[in-house]
Amino acid sequence: MTIFQIGIAVFTFIEFLNIMILYFNPTFKYGNSVGVFKDYTGEPFQRYMVNWVAGTKLIFIMMGIVVLLLGSVQVQFWTCVVLVISITSFYFRLYPIIRSLDQDGKIEPVGYHKTLNYMIIAFLVMFIAVSVIGYIQYF
Repeated sequence: MTIFQIGIAVFTFIEFLNIMILYFNPTFKYGNSVGVFKDYTGEPFQRYMVNWVAGTKLIFIMMGIVVLLLGSVQVQFWTCVVLVISITSFYFRLYPIIRSLDQDGKIEPVGYHKTLNYMIIAFLVMFIAVSVIGYIQYF
């Protein structure tokens, strides 16, 4: 195992633990959980969460650029497969919440959950199609 693999493996393991905490015990006061915050409703917390999400997206974008520019066809294929799996997780946690908020009139424009649903489905269809076509073409 290279030093790079070790570093990436450690990061991946820690982030996996953080995901488990956030999904199953979000009020926990360790790791990357939100239990350390006393006020979930205030503007500083909201600003923190927006920047946290943006920072997470930045990690995905940068890794995508590396895979795009330097990854082998095999790495690119498996990246598309993993993107299908990870994007699908939207339907297990986020979609029920956004749909409920939309139905309760807490989102503008009304019906936004449907737009978001179509966008996520489009990503899934694209990555599934790319994976199938790429598999046929290269393997």
